Amino acid sequence: MRDSASPAPPFAGGSGHVAEQLAQAIHEHRILPGAKLSEDEVGEIFGVSRTVVRAALQQLSHDQLITLKRNRGAYVAQPSIREAREVFEARALLEPRTARSAAERSTPADMTRLQAHIDAEHAALGAGAVGRAVYLSGQFHIEIARIACQDTIRDFITQLVARSSLIIALYWQRRSALCESHAHDALMRALAAHDGALAEEVMRGHLLDLLSSLDLQNRAAPPRSLHEVFGKP
Repeated sequence: MRDSASPAPPFAGGSGHVAEQLAQAIHEHRILPGAKLSEDEVGEIFGVSRTVVRAALQQLSHDQLITLKRNRGAYVAQPSIREAREVFEARALLEPRTARSAAERSTPADMTRLQAHIDAEHAALGAGAVGRAVYLSGQFHIEIARIACQDTIRDFITQLVARSSLIIALYWQRRSALCESHAHDALMRALAAHDGALAEEVMRGHLLDLLSSLDLQNRAAPPRSLHEVFGKP
């Protein structure tokens, strides 16, 4: 833990900021499922107290991104095969209908925002940042739920997308699927045309393709140093 007289690093902030930074690193697969989040290490990296770290970890636990184990500490969650199937089954129930609603309500401004997500996703893929591309892909799905103006369902989808990021990190066997998929472009065209039936069909097929790209076998992800993740020596 840092000495109070030492200058705070650029990361310094409250528990919300720490939780946000850790969550993004998890979503982008820079911190992998099963990795231990040491309170001392997190505090040193972000220049915050143990109290702030614990509050951040509690928030991540509430969001089901980490698991707090008594007398052992915090670990990035490792969804089981059963959980993986349940998450994608839930998404298949919610998101196609949400895509239909979004197509009925979409505006040119919405299309501009969605295109920005796709452009950023392609840029991440071009840079070899596959984890970042997966994160942006999830944000694209959340944005469609926002356009649909279904706040309660959007909250559910946000949680499911977060769980999906962990599932993909653990079980993705066909990483080229992200590069091969044109589903987001097809969804854009359906939404721009206000074709709800097509948007629903494309979304359903897209989620089935994502599920088919998973190798649902038990496996352990390799750990990675938090200092390495956040560029600290």
